[in-house]
Amino acid sequence: MGAITLDQANTIIAAAFAKGQELGLKPLSVAVLCPGGHLIAFQRADGASTLRPQIATGKASGALALGVNSRAIADMAADRPTFVASLGPISQGGIIPAAGGVIVRDSAGAIVGAVGITGDTSDNDETCALAGIAAAGLAA
Repeated sequence: MGAITLDQANTIIAAAFAKGQELGLKPLSVAVLCPGGHLIAFQRADGASTLRPQIATGKASGALALGVNSRAIADMAADRPTFVASLGPISQGGIIPAAGGVIVRDSAGAIVGAVGITGDTSDNDETCALAGIAAAGLAA
């Protein structure tokens, strides 16, 4: 199984920040993880609050852990709140049930990692994640 390269991770982060600036969003934080849930790259924009690294990582980690984007985890949490709440303590990187955590696939459809973004609304976070993934030539 391949993984997002450092160059691809940096492209994802730069493009996500650019999309956030284009949209006039609050300061973003972006985490890029390999398929095993390990951090490849992270950046926090100037002015981002202190818990953002953990939130961004938790969005990406949760997506990898459950095999669905974090938006779907939010829907799952509405239907099964006790189940989703119980996952955080047993997850290596946490699980944040809010949009902004996106599984990344290569051209063959294989999972090569995940991106987690936080800082603005969850919908805007996800928009920036998708822009970053596309800029790196990968698929969500």
